[in-house]
Amino acid sequence: MIRRVGVIGAGPSGITAVRSLRDAGFEVVCFDANTEVGGNWLFREEPSHSSVFETTHIISSKTLSSYPSYPMPADYPDYPSHRQLAAYFQGYARHHDLYSVIRFGHEVLEAAPLPGHRWALRVRGPDGHETTETVDALAVANGHHWKPRVPTYPGTFTGLMLHSHAFKRAAPFAGQRVLVIGGGNSACDVAVETARVSAMTAISWRRGYWIVPKFMFGRPSDVVNQLSDWLPRALRMRLNQGMLRLLQGRNAAYGLPEPDHLLGATHPTVNSELLYAVRHGHVLPRPDIARFDGQTVHFTDGRAEAFDVIIACTGYWISHPFFNPEVIDFSSGPVPLYLRMLPADHPTLAFIGLFQPLGCIWPAAELQSDLFARMLTGAWRPPADLRAAIAEELAHPDYPQLDTPRHTITVDFHAFRKRLLKQLAA
Repeated sequence: MIRRVGVIGAGPSGITAVRSLRDAGFEVVCFDANTEVGGNWLFREEPSHSSVFETTHIISSKTLSSYPSYPMPADYPDYPSHRQLAAYFQGYARHHDLYSVIRFGHEVLEAAPLPGHRWALRVRGPDGHETTETVDALAVANGHHWKPRVPTYPGTFTGLMLHSHAFKRAAPFAGQRVLVIGGGNSACDVAVETARVSAMTAISWRRGYWIVPKFMFGRPSDVVNQLSDWLPRALRMRLNQGMLRLLQGRNAAYGLPEPDHLLGATHPTVNSELLYAVRHGHVLPRPDIARFDGQTVHFTDGRAEAFDVIIACTGYWISHPFFNPEVIDFSSGPVPLYLRMLPADHPTLAFIGLFQPLGCIWPAAELQSDLFARMLTGAWRPPADLRAAIAEELAHPDYPQLDTPRHTITVDFHAFRKRLLKQLAA
């Protein structure tokens, strides 16, 4: 019988697991290495688990980013800041009385399966002392935006090179020549921010990206997209592509490469400032990097330029360092989980929030947590042949994704939410 359930992480997904499992009547213990609820949204000046920087705002609107059980405050802007979001998560934890079961400053070093599908957790406390905790089931919510994926190129760059995970504010780059690598949300934000103070900022893309403004027709763009949710996926994507080109023109008009894929095949970049900055000459478009030679960067179009700083905004590894790789390893290839949460070989284990929606993670993470809690009580059962169900899910993604390490966990926000709600109703 399952009585005690462990939760790894007290970020936006982990707190939903704590809430759902406690509501279901389980004894819950949650371990988090931070000193407060919030995970990735706890801004720190020094390098930490968090990847947000001083001016970070969410890229999905508050309308579609609120937990079903705890709406965002009415006075929040359409796109809240990291400080407002941290306060929101902490309000969620207070509202649901979660603090009493969260052990801050505790890092899970190892999670090992035991006979009977139980789990042994080796935990290091804030004083450095290690203890072992035994739980009957385990929810993992350690996030997937914390272990930097750093690119490699021929040659050696002798200037400063860092990953966006270490970027905290633009001020240190005042007067410097900055090259930003990438076309995702972090890359475009970092390029715009550094361009305000740098001597020169360039941005290097190896492929074209879809740039979605934060507002369309006076409303948040994800709210506008929701209006067409009833249309077939392919038609909706083409309609949205046409709308973007009507409103902004083609990338070529900005000196940027055109996307070689349909909208949805990669995670779209939600940014209203990059194209403005490009057309004002504040951010200079560059193609892919061919090689380094000291502080000189050679690009694939033959251009060579000197830079003081390179900021690589090139994504993150999916990492669960507390698992032996023979138990769980999602660092490469497809992530085989039913409903993006249940593995085939461990019936008391769930991953909460290990997906990347074209939208916000947290509302669906709360639904995953509710479903996991019901599974542990016996009120819901996953398919008998879980391995076959996982294979079916992987074979029929919401969007055909580019075959890259960054696109193994993508779901459509609305379609995924509907699938979870359907199972909860069952």
